[in-house]
Amino acid sequence: MNSFLLVIILGIVEGMTEFVPVSSTGHMILVERFINSPLVSKNFMDSFLVIIQFGAILSVVAYFWKDLSPFVKTKDEFKEKMTLWSKIIVGVLPAGVIGLLADDYISEFFMDSTTIVASMLILYGIIFILVERKKFTGNVDSIKKMSYKLAIAIGFFQCLAMIPGTSRSGATIVGALLLGVSRAAAAEYSFFLAIPTMAGATLLKLMKNGLNFTTLEWQLLAVGSVVSFIVAYIVINWFMGYIKKRTFKVFGIYRIIIGILVLLLMR
Repeated sequence: MNSFLLVIILGIVEGMTEFVPVSSTGHMILVERFINSPLVSKNFMDSFLVIIQFGAILSVVAYFWKDLSPFVKTKDEFKEKMTLWSKIIVGVLPAGVIGLLADDYISEFFMDSTTIVASMLILYGIIFILVERKKFTGNVDSIKKMSYKLAIAIGFFQCLAMIPGTSRSGATIVGALLLGVSRAAAAEYSFFLAIPTMAGATLLKLMKNGLNFTTLEWQLLAVGSVVSFIVAYIVINWFMGYIKKRTFKVFGIYRIIIGILVLLLMR
């Protein structure tokens, strides 16, 4: 398969799966494993699977620009934006610390294991279905009402997604629901947490790689990121409407089916 065609496929997969609870990294690993990839460098692919998320980060910023923009006219608006960003920073601290300490271990023992990805897809699919058997309404219906203690607690749930196949959005949203946050507020906060989390992961990979990509690899990274941006923006718009009215049950069923299929194909 042509290198550019592969990264376009991976960009589409990233954009479609980053903000829904099915695990974007897990899906990209599976796609790369089952396609005869010309990207023979494991180091580049490990970096690519993280760096491509930069496009998805920009889609969040673009979609929620009105809420996130630092350009305000009044002191009250400035205070409101600073409070929002401080809760985002607090929420991302657990992933920042644990991710920095465990990045090499995760890359070595988890990123190359299709079995782990498939197992996590099934395990969390079951968890999503069990969690959704309860009716969650949530008394915290906005990020404004969210305490800093609650923000950091949700941040610890996000750390579960460091194992490929888990889903960062799924872990944070379900964690927020269990802690009493409404579906809409949980989804919105999950998207906001993605900005520093994914930006930090991208920067870490770039620093460890030393920016020693070839011209072709830089081009592949650029194409994959642009594709992921476009697709992710469309998916965010759809998901924000979906999550307000429906549950994660369908995603849980999907995860179990895809996980079982992967395990069967590996035999």
